[in-house]
Amino acid sequence: MRVEGFLHGSAARFPDKTAIVCGERRIAYRELAAGARGLAAQLRRRGVARGDRVVILLENSPETVIALFGALEAGAVFSVVNPGTKLDKLAYILNNCGARAVITEPRLAAMAAEAAKSAPSVAFTLVTPFAFAAEDGQQDDAPPAGIDLDLAMIVYTSGSTGFPKGVMMTHQNVVAAASSITSYLESAPEDVVLSVLPLAFDYGLYQALMCAKVGATLVLEKSFTYPAVLLEKLKSERITGLPLVPTIAAVLLQMKDLVPGAFPALRYITNTAAALPPAHIARLQELFPATRIFSMYGLTECKRCTYLPPEQLAARPGSVGIAIPGTEAYVVDDAGRRVAAGVVGELVIRGAHVMKGYWGDPQATEHALKPGPFPWEKVLHTGDLFKADEEGFLYFVGRKDDIIKSRGEKVAPKEVENVLYELRGVREAAVIGVPDPLLGMAVKAVLALEPGFSLTAREVIRHCQQRLEEFMVPKHVEFRDALPKSHNGKISRSQVAMTQAALP
Repeated sequence: MRVEGFLHGSAARFPDKTAIVCGERRIAYRELAAGARGLAAQLRRRGVARGDRVVILLENSPETVIALFGALEAGAVFSVVNPGTKLDKLAYILNNCGARAVITEPRLAAMAAEAAKSAPSVAFTLVTPFAFAAEDGQQDDAPPAGIDLDLAMIVYTSGSTGFPKGVMMTHQNVVAAASSITSYLESAPEDVVLSVLPLAFDYGLYQALMCAKVGATLVLEKSFTYPAVLLEKLKSERITGLPLVPTIAAVLLQMKDLVPGAFPALRYITNTAAALPPAHIARLQELFPATRIFSMYGLTECKRCTYLPPEQLAARPGSVGIAIPGTEAYVVDDAGRRVAAGVVGELVIRGAHVMKGYWGDPQATEHALKPGPFPWEKVLHTGDLFKADEEGFLYFVGRKDDIIKSRGEKVAPKEVENVLYELRGVREAAVIGVPDPLLGMAVKAVLALEPGFSLTAREVIRHCQQRLEEFMVPKHVEFRDALPKSHNGKISRSQVAMTQAALP
């Protein structure tokens, strides 16, 4: 099965059912499918062929969903990019994946055009709203889009080098992940899922994909800027599913007008990105007593790794659970041997949901995908440290690399450091993550300045705000005379973290 089959199947079964609610707009499955067919025809007519990459630079909207399904219907590979992405990073992505087309919106059209100037592969840009010709979307003689082993999407995620890596997922990968997750969530056509997560974030993207798969309704918000709106939507739309990250959960728990039992229709809450503190889980369960809470762990390279069955929450509040259905998750030592219960090692994931590799980066691919238990396969080494209890439930211990997870997004220290070094007077820079009750981890910049130069924390933050996405901007800034180095003379982030000054 290919991913566009999710939409066509639901459109055939529930043509007049609401597929997407976004603001005042309500889009039926029939309309969504027709839009995808129309866009596919337009892309084909303009030369997009099987396997070509289409970059989608849009905020959360029905057009984003139409764009991704339209690209798939044309046989292309889509990549949804955060609309907050800066010019240089967008240009890098366009060049890295060899994008054939860009789909964007009027307010971002100028930036997209500028980025495309330095990406020779980009043949054209489409700007919403889509304008379809009369024949668009009609049955034509176009060949089949492809098979399930074709690439479906490339999801860009921060890498330790400071450049984002393109995670390659086939149709088979996406179908396997969506099928597994919807099985343990018991997703159904009657579900109404509220998502404030960016569609550029794979957790947000899969809300659209899984709703289309089962014929559910997706209530799509552009952001979590106004928490009160979320509560109003929960009630007015009779929401049954609510995907959260710890940042959103922390804000909800601070809302004084949230009372226990106010949302009896809410069937489940999911959490991923970072583990919820046990105290937050307990408080959420008090406020939503009839709601099943799923604590989960995942990473872009396989979408979802583990989930904790809600009936285990009270007994194992610190666990991220067991492998999702149809997959395996286990802990190994440095030699790749499985370790005993209680022993800390690296988490390994085995299953049809594991990525095919990083686009154009065989070295990084080889580092992540290594030989598995059988000679015909590769398994995913997550780079995260875990341990398991005697019954096989897994517990996150820490990260082997320096990637910071803040607001549910991955932040590569090197990428932020590169921007810090652009500031005149910065001699040495190190970026680390520090615990934060709201963000999970907050980004902190530690700087040493050249003699005779002075900078304030406000100036540093303002500079970063002009060059980086919001979630990458340091919350804290510390100045030192010099930064600690390793034996080979490199700045040691671990030593910086151990010797940092107390936060204000």
